[in-house]
Amino acid sequence: MRNILVFVLFCSFSCMYSQQVVKQPTVEEQGLVKWISFNEAIELNKKQQKPFLVDIYTDWCGWCKQMMRTTYTDPNLAGYINTWFYPVKFNAEGHDTIEYQGVKYVNPGKEPRSTHQLAIKFLGNKLSYPSTIFISNNFQFQLNTSGYLDNRQIEPILVYTVENIYRTTAYEEFKTHFQKAFYDTTKSKEPPVKMYSLAEAEKLNKKAPRKILLDIYTTWCNGCQVMNKTTFSDPLIKDYLSKHYYLVDLNAETKDSLVFKGKTYYNKGNNGTPFNDLVMELSHRNLSLPTLLVLDESEAIIDTLPFYISPETLEPVLQFYGENAYKTEKWADYVKKFSDKKMEKASQKEKK
Repeated sequence: MRNILVFVLFCSFSCMYSQQVVKQPTVEEQGLVKWISFNEAIELNKKQQKPFLVDIYTDWCGWCKQMMRTTYTDPNLAGYINTWFYPVKFNAEGHDTIEYQGVKYVNPGKEPRSTHQLAIKFLGNKLSYPSTIFISNNFQFQLNTSGYLDNRQIEPILVYTVENIYRTTAYEEFKTHFQKAFYDTTKSKEPPVKMYSLAEAEKLNKKAPRKILLDIYTTWCNGCQVMNKTTFSDPLIKDYLSKHYYLVDLNAETKDSLVFKGKTYYNKGNNGTPFNDLVMELSHRNLSLPTLLVLDESEAIIDTLPFYISPETLEPVLQFYGENAYKTEKWADYVKKFSDKKMEKASQKEKK
C-alpha cells in the first residue's frame, strides 16, 4: 500500500510540474521581452504613459516564431523595449474582448482562422504576419510595419517612437541618418564641425559677435547622437555654421559649474532632475532631448527647437536667423521661398 501511495503522489507531483512547465513560455517562444496583453497595457498606461509596441502574430506564422527566437532574444534590444515600451503580444486570431480608445473589439468568427476586429483596424486589408505596430503614449502617432524585423531594422523605429522624433521628421528620413550614424563604416575625410564650450563661445562673441547655436544633449540620447554625427557634419550645415554661428555643445547632465551672462549655475540635484540648473532655466523646466537654442549676438534666445532635427530641416532654420530674415519675414513665407530656390537649383543642375 505504501508503494502505491508513493507512486500516486509521484504521479500527482509530475502532473502538477508538467502543467507548470507548459504554462511558462520559453525564451524561444517569447524571447526576453516581457510581453503583456493589450488590456494590461491599456490599464498600465493610465498610471504611467509609455509607447506601445504591438506584436501581431498567429499561431501558425513561422516568421513570427523566428522573430521571437532572434530579434527579441537580444538582451540589449529586449532591455530597451522592456524599459521604454509596453510590449503587447496580440494574437490576430484570438478571441479576447479588447477595449481600445473607447471601442470594444472582438473576434466574431467561429472558424479556426477568423480575424480579430482589432487586427483588421490596425492592418486593414493587409493581413500580414508578423506585423509590428508602434504607438506613441498619447496615441497621436502610429507606425505600422509588416514582415520580419531584425535588430538593424527595428532599432531606428524604437528610437523614433520613444524620443518623439515623429514630431519633427518623417521616418524614412530619420532612418537614413540613423543608419549612417551607427552603421556606416566609411570614414569621412572631412574634419568634424567645430564645437565650442559655452565659455569659449562667450569669449569669442565679445570680439567677433555672431549668433550662437546651443546644442543641449545627453550621452544616452540616441537622437542626440544621430544629430551630432549626421546633422552637424552635413557639408552644407557645417559650412554655414562655421561662417555665421558659434556651435556650443552642452551636456545637460554636466557636473561642471557653468557661467552664462555673468551668473554661475551648478548641478547639485537641487532642481529635482539630473540636469544642470542652467539647462533647466534655459528650457523653462520643460526640457526635451535634444534641444537647439538659437541665440542672437547679445546672447538672448531667439528660438527654441525641441526634438531631433535633420540637416534638411535645419538648413533653412539656420539661414532664416543667420540672415536676420526673422526680423522682417514670417517663417512660412521664408521657408516657401527657400524651398522654391532649392528646387530651381536642382532643376538647373539636372539640365546641365
